[in-house]
Amino acid sequence: MSVFIGALCFFMALETVAPARVRVLPRLSRWWTNLSLSALGSLISVLMAPVLAVSVAAAAAVNGWGLLNFIALDPWAEGALAVILLDFAVWAQHVTFHYVPWLWRLHRVHHTDRDLDATSGVRFHPVEIAVSLLWKAVFILVLGPSVLAVIVFEILLNATAIFTHSNIALPQRLDRAMRRVFVTPDMHRIHHSVRRPETNSNFGFNLSIWDHIFRTYRKKAQGELTIGLSNYQTDRPARLLYSLWLPFMRSKR
Repeated sequence: MSVFIGALCFFMALETVAPARVRVLPRLSRWWTNLSLSALGSLISVLMAPVLAVSVAAAAAVNGWGLLNFIALDPWAEGALAVILLDFAVWAQHVTFHYVPWLWRLHRVHHTDRDLDATSGVRFHPVEIAVSLLWKAVFILVLGPSVLAVIVFEILLNATAIFTHSNIALPQRLDRAMRRVFVTPDMHRIHHSVRRPETNSNFGFNLSIWDHIFRTYRKKAQGELTIGLSNYQTDRPARLLYSLWLPFMRSKR
């Protein structure tokens, strides 16, 4: 939680001082909606405490469940492997949310944000949060990572989600070097383009290697990007009640 709040405040401050893009909508209405969705998602997490990633990892360790509990590895190697495989699991989940219609209805709440900043990294519908928790719980039961590896992964998941959505521009040389392995804000911003082929690309949140391996990686000039979804180019996605009800409205890409 400390890392989450610290990263959120740090990048919100940094992008206010040196933004990469000019905002389309007023900041405060978007921040209220995005942070309120995050708070509701946190409430869902509290209610689903028995299936939180760390809880499931602890149960797997006690009962000897999961593949890693049957393989003799150095603890550091096992931890690193677990974090990498959990990263892949979230990448695969993200792809699934784009291609399964009922999951996309949930996930499009995230994509209707017409600006990208640090708060976009926590803008997820509470039902999507619940489904994501179950997805991770199942994967952790199958994999059997250590509790420490899951804690490290959860910290990375929160911090990098905020970083990659932030409205900051890294120096181009640094960006090019980083995105060979890691996702950068410029790389992830393409994923939030209104153009569907671009929306269905750059799915990574931390490691970029999965997009390179599975050929879902795209490059594009940042000045040519329009953020959001083509059918939602209004101020309505910045409203909390509208965003909460959005998955249950008539489906639009």
